[in-house]
Amino acid sequence: MSFNNGTSQTSHFWPILIMALGTFTLGLTEFASMSMLPLIAASFDVTPSMAGNVISGYAIGVVIGAPLFMLLTNKTNRRTSLILFVMMMFVANGLSAIATSLPEMVFYRVLSGLPHGAYFGTALLVASDMAPKGKRASFMSKVFMGLTIATIVGVPMATLVGQAMSWRVCMGIVAALALITAVLIYFVVPSSPVKTPTRLREEFGVLKNKLVWSISGIIFVGFGGVFCIYTYLADTIINVTEAPEVTISIAMMMFGIGTTIGNWVCGRLADKSPIATTGIALLCSVGIAVMYVFAASNIYWLYVTVFCLGASVGLAAVIQSMLLDVSPTGHAMIGALVQCAFNTANAIGPMIGGTLLATGATFNETGYASALLFLGGLVMWALSYMQLRQKQQPRPVCTNPNPTCG
Repeated sequence: MSFNNGTSQTSHFWPILIMALGTFTLGLTEFASMSMLPLIAASFDVTPSMAGNVISGYAIGVVIGAPLFMLLTNKTNRRTSLILFVMMMFVANGLSAIATSLPEMVFYRVLSGLPHGAYFGTALLVASDMAPKGKRASFMSKVFMGLTIATIVGVPMATLVGQAMSWRVCMGIVAALALITAVLIYFVVPSSPVKTPTRLREEFGVLKNKLVWSISGIIFVGFGGVFCIYTYLADTIINVTEAPEVTISIAMMMFGIGTTIGNWVCGRLADKSPIATTGIALLCSVGIAVMYVFAASNIYWLYVTVFCLGASVGLAAVIQSMLLDVSPTGHAMIGALVQCAFNTANAIGPMIGGTLLATGATFNETGYASALLFLGGLVMWALSYMQLRQKQQPRPVCTNPNPTCG
């Protein structure tokens, strides 16, 4: 069916809300494990840097699963695909809740990550089809809003539950939410057959586009800066700020509020100028990362910094919209590539942060590594901007009959 022909704003509300519930569940399973990293490390009696492999394992699962499942379901009704991906979340998170060792836990986190990118990519494509002309970025940001709400409400609540009961209970709750989401998608999200399935050659042809790679590079490199700080935020609060454990949940909530506001603001601004919005946000993020190093000595300044860091996550939907603009075909591969990029950054950030910590750096000094990653994202943005300007420049009109002209 077509979502653009005569459908009202109200008819969009419930399907988008349910798809956002799926991204809420994904956000909970991805970000809550970061806030509970000290608990996981204590449970398996390992160091925080070793426990960081749980985060990297999830990201690796996304990188493998996003292109694989987006391409395998290229001709499948998108509602069916969404149900399949959510059921995979249900099984994998249920297994994570009963892991008996760190290697086993890492393996289950890889399984948990497999459907993440494919769900996100598919849900954003459905939202893109629903959107009226000129509103694609804002519609896609509404689906992405589920993840941002997870960071405001879900992650702080999960952190409190983990501290009071066990991180295993949190994994079980995520599994239950995934099952509920699958049922709601079946009954609420309309059937969404793929109108014109593209051939695998066309999907992979997207990868020949240099502009696609430079825009994706903004996420591959730049978003590592977010995860470099966020992964070790709980450890920073405990060991550097020396604040009570309850402040971890407050900090996570501030990150989530920042993400939600940043997502809304970036989505609105990007409808007018996505490339300018992205560049300004990245430049601000470099300064925020450096500020984090010094803000860690005071919990209130840390809250402000974490809020600003969260706002930068709002760029994710904006960048996917930019990629759809520069690539008229191969949207399944685009969706997969964005999620691969986002979660490669999720693996790179903790890895670089962990390497820095292994040299004797304090937890708040991961802000320096974060700033370098954001700066790398800004370089990729500059390359993308130059290529876009080059494409938009009109070719000179040749009026000279001389065959050597133009």
